[in-house]
Amino acid sequence: MNRQPLLQPLQAVPQPASAQRPAARARAGLRALAVGALLALATAPVQAAPSTFGPVIGSALLCRGQLDNAYFYRYMTQYFGPSYKREGGAYWFRTDATLWGAQVKQVMVSDDSSELTFIAALTESKPDELEKAVRGASGTAFRALDASRYPLRKSNPGSTIAYANDKSKIYCAKFKPQPGPR
Repeated sequence: MNRQPLLQPLQAVPQPASAQRPAARARAGLRALAVGALLALATAPVQAAPSTFGPVIGSALLCRGQLDNAYFYRYMTQYFGPSYKREGGAYWFRTDATLWGAQVKQVMVSDDSSELTFIAALTESKPDELEKAVRGASGTAFRALDASRYPLRKSNPGSTIAYANDKSKIYCAKFKPQPGPR
């Protein structure tokens, strides 16, 4: 005969939320809110580029017009949100965009701390690949500035393609206009 014990071990019975102390409930709620907010930020996708990205940013990177860092800062903030860092005399923006067939992951816009006004982009392409893509899409030719293993490539309007580890950086930089005589 199978006998079951008359007394079962006591198990902890969870208390309803209303029985918890108010301060403990508030801390638990804040922790849950903070964790949720961090997860939302970590998984939030970078906003896709607008249709004007190529004509506005691409043309600026090729030095095809005036460089106005305040304009480009407003443009990037409007379409990609606030910069994620400010370093090296520039505001850095994360992007999900394509220029000339190359994936653009970051765009940098100069701040006012430098004597140069510039706009730059980091692409997922190697410099020689980017150079071919730009030439094919826009007709802009680049020439190597030296015979080194990692030469800078420069266009006639002044755009530069440089190595950034195994990827490329393309940029246009100009000196700020100096005030005229008084």
